[in-house]
Amino acid sequence: MIPRVYCAINAVAAALARDGIPKERLNTRDDYLYRSIDDVLNRLAPLLAEHRLCILPRVLDREAVDRLSEDNEMLINVSVRVAFDLVSAEDGSVHTLEAVGEALDAGDKGTAKAMQSAYKYAVLQAFCVPVPAAEDADARSHRLKALSLPTEPELGWPQWAQGFEEAIRACSALDDLSHLQDENRPSLSSLSREQPQLYRRVGEAIATRKRELARPVSAITPARRGDRASSGTKAKASAKRGRSSSAAKLKGSTAHV
Repeated sequence: MIPRVYCAINAVAAALARDGIPKERLNTRDDYLYRSIDDVLNRLAPLLAEHRLCILPRVLDREAVDRLSEDNEMLINVSVRVAFDLVSAEDGSVHTLEAVGEALDAGDKGTAKAMQSAYKYAVLQAFCVPVPAAEDADARSHRLKALSLPTEPELGWPQWAQGFEEAIRACSALDDLSHLQDENRPSLSSLSREQPQLYRRVGEAIATRKRELARPVSAITPARRGDRASSGTKAKASAKRGRSSSAAKLKGSTAHV
């Protein structure tokens, strides 16, 4: 017996085969017509419900790097690799698609845009949706200015990485850790290119500190009241000294960048 998921895919493709999803929106900057994610969802959602087909996304990989536009605007280039499980609600049979989405954004919407891109083109190809006068991917290309990354610090990358790891350990909250990463993102990008092993070590230190900071307070063994007050005072003083020392090292190591 043929799994019902393939029957559902065929039924949705048949429903879209004649009229497809027209391109009715205009990109005014580059002067071409396109279909938005909302156009695709509005046309596809009733067909998925009718044929009892679910599309469930799973992010397999994500990468974000800084880029400069032609106008010298800092952009975040986000790439995601996503698996889409097409599941039949009738017999539970599954077929999985994989798609890659990429997007540029100056704010915090890069990942959402990349996810939408991956979804849109995954379903367009899976259901063979007609695309009248479609522009081939090779017909147009964009030119990005090469990102000017910091050079190696005067003290060298090993010393810089050591100071950065101390700063990581001094972070007392996840927000502090995120802020530290954002402030040093250009240097981290240079480190990833020039010293991959050091970059991996720094990445492991960040991941370890994130797990420590995300650990529930209840998971920590309670101490006696007197010991807790004493250790809390010592910890605050130690963290303050660690942050000051780490900040000084980082500042000194990047002064000549």
